[in-house]
Order: sequence, then structure tokens, then C-alpha cells
Amino acid sequence: MKLDKIDIKILSELQKNGRIPNVELAELVNLSPTPCLMRIKRLQAEGYITGYSAQVDVSKLGQTLTVFTEITLKNHHQNDFARFLQTVAKIDSVVECHLVSGGYDYLVKFITPGISEYQTIMERLIELEIGIDKYFSFVVLKSPIVKSYLALDDFVHK
Repeated sequence: MKLDKIDIKILSELQKNGRIPNVELAELVNLSPTPCLMRIKRLQAEGYITGYSAQVDVSKLGQTLTVFTEITLKNHHQNDFARFLQTVAKIDSVVECHLVSGGYDYLVKFITPGISEYQTIMERLIELEIGIDKYFSFVVLKSPIVKSYLALDDFVHK
């Protein structure tokens, strides 16, 4: 499916506010409500919109620690990567996991209540013998820029 400028505008607005009423969204993208809703349903059906969620400020609930961890695996066979991912995917504190190029294999983002909880998770991962050779932890001191949306026009094939 090829997206037009209105589709991109709908996606952009929904990124900023997934709870925007259809009437308001339709007005912002210069459509009447029914065609706007039809486009949203089409974008969902085609997989452009994968879901809706609330952005929660976890720090309001209590202390948090964000850690980026570089992880290198001992072996690089397909089953080694699969075993690692299968285990890490089950850890609630893992909010992102990226296979990367460069000097290590994965960059994993953890959000935990504190350093001891993070260290417990890492010790458990090592004990499970899922193929971790080494890891390096980077504790986030401050996150001055965190965006929850992208400028979608930059990604559209022209």
C-alpha cells in the first residue's frame, strides 16, 4: 500500500496523541470524520499502526534506574542468538534489545528500581549460561532528550 500525505499526517498526529478524537484528527488532516476513520482502519489493517499505549512516567511510582548494556556472546551461531533472545525477552526490565554491528552483539536497555535489581538480573543471566561472554553496563544519569515520535516525512520514499 502506498501512503499519501494525508496518511502520513494521520500517523504523525496519532504518534503525538493516540487518544485524539476522530473528529479532531479529521479536522487536522482536512478530511471529514468518516473518511478519516476509514484511513485509520486501513493503516491498522496494513500494519502501519501496531497499537496504542499510554506513556507512563515510571519515576512518579518510585525510584528507577536506566542502564544500557553492551552484551557480547561467546559463539555466533543462529541457535546462540535465538537462545539469548528467548531468555532476554522474558525479562520485564528489558525494554529494548538491539542486535548491532561493531564491537559487541547486543545493546539492551534495562529499566529497574535500582542498581541491585539490575545486578541481580545480570548475575542470573550469567548463571543461566545462555552464551554471554562479557557485558558492559552504562548507567544513565539523566535523559535530557527522549522523544516518543518521529518526523515521518523523513522516512517516506520519494
